[in-house]
Amino acid sequence: LQPGSESQTLMKSPFTMKQHGDCGMYFSELMPEMASIADQWCMVNSMYGAHNNHPQAQRFFHSGKTQALWPTMGSWICYALGSENQNMPGFVVLRDPKGYTDGGANHWTSGWLPATFAGTEIRSEGDAVLNLNSSRDESKQFRERKAKLIQTLNRKRQQLFPGEDRLETRIQNYELAARMQLNANRILDLSGETETTLANYGVNEEHTSDFGKRCLMARRMVEAGVRFVEVMVTVGVSTSPYDNHGNLKGGLEAICPRVDKPTAALIRDLKQRGLLDSTLVIWSGEFGRLPISQNGNGRDHNRNAFTLLAAGGGFKAGYSHGATDDIGYKAVEERISVHDFHATLLHQMGVDHEFLSYPHNGRDERLTDPEVTGARIAEELIA
Repeated sequence: LQPGSESQTLMKSPFTMKQHGDCGMYFSELMPEMASIADQWCMVNSMYGAHNNHPQAQRFFHSGKTQALWPTMGSWICYALGSENQNMPGFVVLRDPKGYTDGGANHWTSGWLPATFAGTEIRSEGDAVLNLNSSRDESKQFRERKAKLIQTLNRKRQQLFPGEDRLETRIQNYELAARMQLNANRILDLSGETETTLANYGVNEEHTSDFGKRCLMARRMVEAGVRFVEVMVTVGVSTSPYDNHGNLKGGLEAICPRVDKPTAALIRDLKQRGLLDSTLVIWSGEFGRLPISQNGNGRDHNRNAFTLLAAGGGFKAGYSHGATDDIGYKAVEERISVHDFHATLLHQMGVDHEFLSYPHNGRDERLTDPEVTGARIAEELIA
């Protein structure tokens, strides 16, 4: 379609789309494992965002704001609900060992919420948490005495300067770190998992090992009572593995097999263990891609339409929601904004998005900011 000399050409997908499951949900041929559990997914085809650049769009998806250093949804949820496991952080990030996505640690900041609600980065290679364990040969008794001395000094300073939030946060973080020394390694140790489980997640296969290991760690954290777990993916030097401005076919053929099998394994595992109903799994990027070609064989960014998958957590299963226009440029039917999704996520966690607030700079701030954004609970997604 080239009605004018400056227009670009609509580009058909190089991959086959077929219906799967009793629900008839459409999936690409690149995602056979995720397609095999189509009846577990709630597919939202009418999401839309606010920005076309990666860092701002990723911040917007996490925090509802395009600017940096605003609390992200994991921090808001932990602020509202706390942690079920006092020996682990309430908000954990399992980032790709190959690197950060665009925007880096901004995506799990607590912003101006107390720092105890920030995401804790846990690695799937090497030390799980940097500086958690002593680099010196110290006895357990010595470490306990040292920690007790530090806490005593902190408490004395707290008595001298009552109401100093940063000091209270530091005290809480030291106490959590001490408890994590005894518990984190046990939760993250995969040696007790069966060979069948490791195979299901693709832990021993080269192309799925990284992501599979982190998905399995995520399941173990859910079992341990960690409130919010985020698993992120990058590929090599690319901080946005789906960012196919060129060579779309080759790029997707490289990344999709890496995430397909582990993602499906996580959903199956949670369901088999009776955890899926009480756990919400969100699978999404920050925006979609344009229907026109870029560089002949790629696609540029598109904030006007993208698809989000959710499973469990009281969302409808085997349900496809909304639609774009005929060429996939803009969400036009039953549109769901990122703010709407945040409101719905909080609702399913038992939190009123209009009530959850924190005073900052003379204003009661909210994740959804409903007076400005018009955020609503998307009841149509809820079972």
